[in-house]
Amino acid sequence: MLQLKDQCGICKRVLNYRLLRRCYRCGKLYCRDCMVPDVSTGDPTRLLCLNCARRTVSSRISVSKYDGLTRYLRFRGAFTNTVRLSFARMDGILGDNLPMNAYKNEAWWSNISNLHARGWLDAGWEVQEINLKEGFVVFHKVRDVPMKKKTYASEVKPFTPVHVKPQRSKIPSKTRVSKLYARIKNLERQQKAIPQYRGSFKPRPVSEKRLFRQDKKPD
Repeated sequence: MLQLKDQCGICKRVLNYRLLRRCYRCGKLYCRDCMVPDVSTGDPTRLLCLNCARRTVSSRISVSKYDGLTRYLRFRGAFTNTVRLSFARMDGILGDNLPMNAYKNEAWWSNISNLHARGWLDAGWEVQEINLKEGFVVFHKVRDVPMKKKTYASEVKPFTPVHVKPQRSKIPSKTRVSKLYARIKNLERQQKAIPQYRGSFKPRPVSEKRLFRQDKKPD
C-alpha cells in the first residue's frame, strides 16, 4: 500500500501524511511538534504553526523612521529656536534616505499633518524655509514640547532595607538556665552517692575482683 509523505514546513522532517496537520492561517503542513492551539481564540481544535503563533503573541509596535528626527528636534529645542539641516544630515539622523519626492517637490515639506510631517510637528517645530537647489531645510520652533521623564526604579518602588537577622542576646534564656541548674544538681547527687572510706584503704577495682579471689592479692 502506497503511503503518502510530505515535509514539515519548520523542522523539515519527512513524515507520513496522517502525522501532519495543516495550519488554518497560512495553510501549510506541519508536524505535531510544530503546532500549537490558537491562543487568541482559545479553541483547541484550531491549530497554528509556530511561525503564526509567534506573530500572534508578539507585540507589534509601529515605529516610524521619522522618530529619529523628532528626538533630534526635541533635543535641539532645549537651547535654540532655529535649526538648519542639509538633506545629507537628515539622512544621517533618520538612518535612511529621504524619498525622491522630498528632493523635487516643495509641497512634501508642507506643515500638513501626515506621516513624515509628524516627525517635526510632534516635536513642536515647523518648516520655515526650504531650498531644493542647495539641498537644505530650516526648521523653526513654534511651541515647547516637554521631554518624557524617565521613571527610575527608586521612584516606582520605595527603598526597602535589606533584612538583617537580629543578634542573639548574650543573656541565656530561663529554659537554658534551668537545664544547667538541673544538671549541676544531678552531678552533686552522683558525687554524694559514692561511698566514703576511712584511712588509706581503697576498694579493689572490679577488674581485680573478677580475676583474683578475695584471699589472694596480685603481686
